Amino acid sequence: MQKHSQYDVIIIGAGSIGVPTAFFLAQAGIKTLVIDQLASVGQASNKHAIGGIRATHSDPAKIYLCQKSLQHFSTWENSYGDDIEWHKGGYSFVAYEKKEKNTLLSLLEIQKSYKLNIDWYDRDELLKIIPDLETDHLLGGTYSPDDGSASPLKASFAFHKRAVEEGATFHFNEQLEKIHMDQRKIVGVETDLDSYGCRYLINAGGSWANKISSLVSVPLPIQPDSHEAGITEPVAHMFDPMIVDIRPGPGSSNFYFYQHPTGKIIFCLTPNPQIWGNLNTETSDFLIQASRRLIEIMPRLANIRIRRTWRGTYPMTPDGSPIVGLVDGIDGYILATGMCGQGFMLGPGIGELILHLISKNLNAQEEQILSALTLHRSFSSMEKLK
Repeated sequence: MQKHSQYDVIIIGAGSIGVPTAFFLAQAGIKTLVIDQLASVGQASNKHAIGGIRATHSDPAKIYLCQKSLQHFSTWENSYGDDIEWHKGGYSFVAYEKKEKNTLLSLLEIQKSYKLNIDWYDRDELLKIIPDLETDHLLGGTYSPDDGSASPLKASFAFHKRAVEEGATFHFNEQLEKIHMDQRKIVGVETDLDSYGCRYLINAGGSWANKISSLVSVPLPIQPDSHEAGITEPVAHMFDPMIVDIRPGPGSSNFYFYQHPTGKIIFCLTPNPQIWGNLNTETSDFLIQASRRLIEIMPRLANIRIRRTWRGTYPMTPDGSPIVGLVDGIDGYILATGMCGQGFMLGPGIGELILHLISKNLNAQEEQILSALTLHRSFSSMEKLK
């Protein structure tokens, strides 16, 4: 292979994971190339995200990584001057049934062990925070005020801008065709336009990660799972937190929504059964299901007008947690994929973790996280708040 350019790291995928990872690597002086088949950053799944960012998970690895992400999102504008629409609105997981209440209460111990600012609020106390919740059968809910939201597109463009300033190179409209190895060691890649050498190759391909990994004959337990979302007209401010209802309902396993600072309500549900495949055409069923759930939780929204809906994919793993780290048997091949629809909130945390992995500067907690998120795990546990 004739290598026209040599890089320390090549990242495949300029999305929620690839772009912040490129920023952290370039900032550390690591020569980095990002290759994406689309025209600009965030044009695959990233632009379909609704923008929620929380550390209130049940899995320790995701709690830690999202805490790191929150540090970056919440301070980005002060640090770099880019408005990414960060809003510290918080998250509230509401409970209308004892099963959901018990689940949320059972997770508080591990969440608090990571010093998350989260508590359970009984019905009347929660209504002081979110007055327009449906009160019938409401038992209460958790509230974590330090979580929030940001614009996926503005954040991706900001990370891209700063990554380029730090020396990262981005090649768009370029298709990966081959991955070259020497004695099972990554040495470079070939695209439809050129060939490049590298020491590390990072698969940040999201729902398309399996296609990338097939080039080195490493199958990944990742399937694209289609989800839909919607946005309403702007209305007067009513509430701040992202509201999450983890009850299953007809055609859905959970539902969540928040009010953007501009006044629009953004909402999404998790379909049940799951809809597999890279599908991006919205359906007629979604709006009926989502509207019903929205009004059940907050009746005041009954007459609000919906502007549009859209559809994107979640790269799902069997246990609802990402796949991150080196791959046994291939020196220099790093996975950073399978984010299960949470790539936006995990991106900066994953990017820092990958930097520490490549620079051999992992702390003990990061070592544990990589062990938990390795491709070679059993996938037997399940994230309870995925």
